[in-house]
Amino acid sequence: MGAVTASNDVREFLVSRRARITPEQAGLGAFGGRRRVPGLRREEVATLAGISIEYYTQLERGNARGASADVLDAVARALQLDDAERAHLFDLTRAATSGRAAPLRPSQRRVRQTVQAVLDAITDTPAIVRNGRLDILATNTLGRALYSQVLDSPAGPPNLARFAFLDPRAGEFFGEWEKDSSYCVALLRAAAGRDPYDRELSDLVGELSTRSDAFRSRWASHNVKYHRTGIKEVHHPLVGHLSLQSEPLELPGDPGQVLVVYTAEPGSPTRAALNLLASWVGSPVSNLPSEGGTATTPVAEARPPAS
Repeated sequence: MGAVTASNDVREFLVSRRARITPEQAGLGAFGGRRRVPGLRREEVATLAGISIEYYTQLERGNARGASADVLDAVARALQLDDAERAHLFDLTRAATSGRAAPLRPSQRRVRQTVQAVLDAITDTPAIVRNGRLDILATNTLGRALYSQVLDSPAGPPNLARFAFLDPRAGEFFGEWEKDSSYCVALLRAAAGRDPYDRELSDLVGELSTRSDAFRSRWASHNVKYHRTGIKEVHHPLVGHLSLQSEPLELPGDPGQVLVVYTAEPGSPTRAALNLLASWVGSPVSNLPSEGGTATTPVAEARPPAS
């Protein structure tokens, strides 16, 4: 994912966002007559952004050199980008114009002892630490129990996206596989925009693109998301259905690492299931291996559950 790819990503991202907005959604009515394809035309985006068609055409071709924050903001408003998409546009143009690796600290594969101590202090609900590539770096006891299939997956080292697309059990484990798998890809897209020179992320994307048609089609959509709080539905092989509130907390001292805590409503069936799971759990879990993990073996691509 070098500078040339970053320029291509600017073009492909802008084209994908332009294609999803109809003239009516943009407040243009039926302006422009018949269309060969849905979505806005370049000149319409330029008009909405208050810039020349020539300038916008150059920008959409990946030539973002000299594009100011005001211009990018205007384009973001014209294309009705949300916060994550706007940040992604800025990240992509920054990478495309710098021509060199961004000065980002590499994402660590280990967590600090104090972070692990925080995890271990959370005893009644699952918690994990992951990085921007969605590698699971550490867990508490219940987190290990919750994600046991991910951590022991024959698809390869513990990674939520790798499990979602390459482990056949993912379709059953994720209660909303279509939604969760797309969310994984959107998080990886955002991470790639922030640091297009992350070699391990590039290798992961290459692996998943080669081995999974479902991943490849989602990656081509250029959707991006922030990791927000929300409900995560899973089907645990031991205790059945769990409806968990996911609360992601970024770790400022460890750029790229996120502590995710999963809670359940008191007195709910999920709370009872977590209590049951806790009763079956053994000793506390330490850091997961930083390298290697489970040996990678050929596996069938993950599929959504049958309807």
